[in-house]
Amino acid sequence: MTYAIETKEMTRYFGDLCAVNRVSLQVPSGAIFGFLGPNGAGKTTTLRLLLGLLDLHGGSATVLGYDVATQSHLVREHTGVLLEHDGLYQRLTVLDNLEFFGRIYRLEKKARQMRIQELLEHLGMWEWRNADVSKLSKGMKQKVAIARALLHRPSLIFLDEPSAGLDPVAAVALREDIQNLAQREGTTVFLTTHNLAEAEKICDIVGVIRQGQLIAVGTPAELRAHTGKPTVAIYGQGFSASAVEALRSLPQVCSVLFHPDHLQVELEPGAETAPLISLLVRQGVEVEEVRKGRGSLEEAFVTLMREEEQKSSEV
Repeated sequence: MTYAIETKEMTRYFGDLCAVNRVSLQVPSGAIFGFLGPNGAGKTTTLRLLLGLLDLHGGSATVLGYDVATQSHLVREHTGVLLEHDGLYQRLTVLDNLEFFGRIYRLEKKARQMRIQELLEHLGMWEWRNADVSKLSKGMKQKVAIARALLHRPSLIFLDEPSAGLDPVAAVALREDIQNLAQREGTTVFLTTHNLAEAEKICDIVGVIRQGQLIAVGTPAELRAHTGKPTVAIYGQGFSASAVEALRSLPQVCSVLFHPDHLQVELEPGAETAPLISLLVRQGVEVEEVRKGRGSLEEAFVTLMREEEQKSSEV
């Protein structure tokens, strides 16, 4: 197996704060890799280290075979990047923006024009090509920014919270665009995100970082299995606070996550669901559907965070 990214004990300090603490990681070529963690965990710092925008204070890292410490210019030349800002010129049209960046990438005129049209058509933005970027919605701007990052056909693209601030419909559309483009072009994607549902649906592999330390790496299924406990999703209406608290008080219930239209309940191994439903009905809940399954990536993430907090408190 070939790896687009390999790090060995990669470390970075900001004063006395160890923002990235001896992170060792391998991202297979062609994979969509999701990098998860709470605010301040070290996600963006890791990304900037991989791009050579920050110096390493320990360890090593290669991206597409290039050493980030000595060949960072080659890393940036062969990768595409979308950081927290879209990097677009607001007073230029979509087409003029992409023409400008295509020239920076030294793409020949005919190839540049064909590539721009290809990307905008696949992203559903061709009809907006003559619109000023300032007139576009945030979701549309993100699509244009992704087209910019993919113009030169990079083998690897870094996306830092690409769906942040988007409404749910725009976020789903952008996620599908990223997935389709990655599959069609064989591009490796390194994606940082807070959206665990997004990561579960789009990512082949995920890594979880907390306080600069990489605490888990695996497929979404492997991380879900980390909880090791059965779950049940209960859909219906009338989930009052008292009903949820009554459910949490049951000895066979480990946790209850409240969503607008359903409850996600984690159970002890071997626990029956019938008593849960009976209790909720007595509490006035109108139960419409019950789905059994394993824990979600969100639950696995919460479990990992709690375990790490417990370890820290014991030290």
